[in-house]
Formats: sequence, structure tokens, C-alpha cells
Amino acid sequence: MRGWVCECCGRWEVTVELIRGRYRYRLAHRYRAEVGGGRNVLGEVNSVAALETLLRTRTPLTLADLREAG
Repeated sequence: MRGWVCECCGRWEVTVELIRGRYRYRLAHRYRAEVGGGRNVLGEVNSVAALETLLRTRTPLTLADLREAG
């Protein structure tokens, strides 16, 4: 899995998947283990421009707040 996580807390993540020859960017919010863990997918888009819009509307983050997951 390739993707990015936020630098502030690591709970926001964007994953990149190749589905039927097209890249899909999936935005998810991960819950802490203390509250049961899990993941809430907030949206899935086809382009980086759409990802930027999705981040701006659904999270307090921008693309600059993400770092490569490693």
C-alpha cells in the first residue's frame, strides 16, 4: 500500500490504489486503539486536484500537511 499520513497526529491517511488501470486516492480517518481502532473512509477521488478539494472540505488538512507513510 502506498500513501500518506498527516504529520500532526497520523490519524488522517490517503492511500493510492490502482483499480482497472486508474489510480484512486482514498481519504480515511483512523481511530485510536484506545477507542477500538478502525477506519472511516471519507471519500475516493481520481485526481490530485480532486483530492485537494476533498481534503479541504472534509478535514482540517491540506496536501502540504501530509508525509509519505513508511
